[in-house]
Amino acid sequence: MAGNMTLTLIAAQDHALPGNGDAVLQLGNDADALAPSLEGIARIDLHFPKFSDGRAYSQAFVLRRRRGFQGEIRATGDVLVDQLVQMQRTGFSSAVLRQDQDPAIGRAQFVRFGSFYQGDAVTPGPHFSRAA
Repeated sequence: MAGNMTLTLIAAQDHALPGNGDAVLQLGNDADALAPSLEGIARIDLHFPKFSDGRAYSQAFVLRRRRGFQGEIRATGDVLVDQLVQMQRTGFSSAVLRQDQDPAIGRAQFVRFGSFYQGDAVTPGPHFSRAA
């Protein structure tokens, strides 16, 4: 996989909502990713209300590249296996798959799409600059 980040796949039944005292920020789709304090935050949950709503991709990218957030960014909601590669490229570190999605098919996406010419949130430089 590109960069040094691997996207962890979490089955829907294994995802636990944050409890009181957990260092988890649940950021709404309409929230400005530049606004909240990240002090003491270990995980940020970004929600996909439906697979065609891509606002969480932008939020993840801003959190990684502009805010420099190094903790876990988790995708929740309507998460399909064909979204996983783009999630990894925009800065997500884990994804809670929708109940009907097969993790094995999700892992196969990273073999199918193993490298990219363009830079992304994980590997900023383009391929030609990395190859030199």
